[in-house]
Parts: sequence; C-alpha cells; structure tokens
Amino acid sequence: MHSDGINLVGYSQGGLIARAAIQTLPFHNVKTFISLSSPQAGQFGASFLRLIFPDLAANNAYELFYSNVGQHISIANYWNDPVEQDLYFKFSKFLPIINNEVKTLNSTQYKNALLRLNKMILVGGPNDGVITPWESSHFGFFNQTLNTVPLHKRQIYMADTIGLKTLETNGKLIIVIKPFVHHLTWHTNQRVIREVILPYLD
Repeated sequence: MHSDGINLVGYSQGGLIARAAIQTLPFHNVKTFISLSSPQAGQFGASFLRLIFPDLAANNAYELFYSNVGQHISIANYWNDPVEQDLYFKFSKFLPIINNEVKTLNSTQYKNALLRLNKMILVGGPNDGVITPWESSHFGFFNQTLNTVPLHKRQIYMADTIGLKTLETNGKLIIVIKPFVHHLTWHTNQRVIREVILPYLD
C-alpha cells in the first residue's frame, strides 16, 4: 500500500507530533513532510499560554510544566524554558527526547528515520502571533538571555543531532518564511496552501 510513499502535512502541535511519529517509525514511507507553523524547537511565550491558562505567566510556567503532574498537560511536553534548562531536561518526556538533546536507546533511530525523507519543508512566519519564538517553526529558539538563535547556529543543527544539517546539505531541507499569516489561519489560507503546500505535493 502506498509503495511510492506518502506526503504528510502537520499543522501547529500536529506538525510536532507528526515529526515524532516519523522518527519512531524506522521503516516509514513518508516521502515529503511539511511542518506548518509547528513549535519544532519548543514553545516559550505568554500569548499562547493565555489561550489555555489565563493566569499563568511564561516565566513561572515551568513550576507547573516541569513536574510529574504537569507533564500530563500536552503543552508541557514541548514547553522549552530557556532559563530553566536543567528542569527541562529532567522532567520533559517528549521534546528533548525526539530532538536527541537527551540521548536514549532510540536516538540513532530518531535521526535515521528523518534522513529517510525526500523533503522536509519547515513553514513559519514573523506574524504568527502564537508560536514563540516564531523561529521555532524552523528549529530556531531563545538562548538563556532570550535572544533568538537561528537554526544554523543552534547545536541541534551544528552537531546534526537529528539530521537537519545532512538533510540540508543534500537539498532535502527547505525553510519557508511566510509573513502576514496568523497562526490560526495557516491551514485555511488559500495563498499559503497554493504557494507553500501544493508545490511540494507530488
């Protein structure tokens, strides 16, 4: 079934889950993976929190999220507090594992599974308004002083932790910056679908 491979599109948190699914299936037949405004490097922003927890501030959310109880909340699994990295590595049961920031018995598989892709397209933009920093959609993220570090200067790329550098070297990683698109409209915006999704679906 689908011997020619399949295309997989994941939006928002779904793009993060889709990527994790690819990595946990060593013999998957996903040909093209499109990540549509997904927090691939994590989330650290109050605007998103207020949608779910109106009284929770970003700078103390770790007290809830980095606990055994808090890890049962979906956002806690990809909440990446740049100031509380020790707790992030200790308590987070999802993001640091699939990003190979924490080595496991499956680390090699997680990398090799991504390298099976023909194309990995990372789509995001500065007017997203929810993914924080918006560069997380391209694996960029905050450092400890809350300055954004782009993908190519982050350890996950330079050390080729999950194969991003190899994918790009082989012309298989495509970074798409799309301005003037709010987070809630990525999957319904016809211009986005026409310009950054359909061209990669063959």
